Amino acid sequence: MPTPRVAAIHDLSGFGRCSLTVAIPILSAMGVQCCPLPTAFLSTHTGGFEGFTFLDMTEEMPRVSRHWKSLGLRFDAIYSGFLGSERQIDIVAEFIQDFRTERTAVVVDPVMGDDGRAYQTYTPAMCAGMTRLAELADVITPNLTEAAFLLGRGYSELPGGGVRSPHDETALRHLVEDLSLGGRRSVALTGASLSPGKTGAMCFDARTGRTEAVQTDFIVHPLHGTGDVFASVLTGALVQGRSLAEAVREAADFIRICAERTVAQDLPLREGVDFEPLLCRLMHQE
Repeated sequence: MPTPRVAAIHDLSGFGRCSLTVAIPILSAMGVQCCPLPTAFLSTHTGGFEGFTFLDMTEEMPRVSRHWKSLGLRFDAIYSGFLGSERQIDIVAEFIQDFRTERTAVVVDPVMGDDGRAYQTYTPAMCAGMTRLAELADVITPNLTEAAFLLGRGYSELPGGGVRSPHDETALRHLVEDLSLGGRRSVALTGASLSPGKTGAMCFDARTGRTEAVQTDFIVHPLHGTGDVFASVLTGALVQGRSLAEAVREAADFIRICAERTVAQDLPLREGVDFEPLLCRLMHQE
């Protein structure tokens, strides 16, 4: 079998584990060729750092896309994350339309906010644009805040009134089914806890119509970049042929062991999860 190929559309931060510095090594370790399409280059990510540099790659993105198209490149998955402007959202939508085939999985991590609030760079218009982009996805990986934005609901209307844990399982099942747009796309809703000391995801698989929960131990410590780790592992597992539930389980378990290692070292939050020494856990999966 040829090596699976994924187009990863994210920003690139020189320091701080997130976005492409997470996606490239994780997908590579899983035996997947990662073809990065950077949306911006930053000296560090924006969480906890001051004075960072920012190089906007918006003008370059369509040029890269056109060159790849001229080469006849094909991708087993298109995987997008944090985007920097409304125009970039439109560029990614056009990229999906240009490169999608019957065998291409489109994974959209609709990065917009957390803890009930949009990120500072996300305007209402950008959130609306991300919602439109997510309509093109085969799989979305929102957290609870992003789920509220996608559905046009208030954060307090979500299961548990927006409280992270624990949540009502029936309400979470209804939520992911609503996010599936009538069963047209798969959903992995992150940050879903069904009991104290547990966290994970509630999943809806559009292929089977099944809704199920994946739970793992909750590491009580703030961690940066876990969403990027989750979506990257999930994308790699999907192109390897795993079911949605299997991909979510692998992603959740990998985050747990990375979180345990990071907490044991007492690393600063802004450095992200210390995942590199654990990449061997993702290799040679059958």
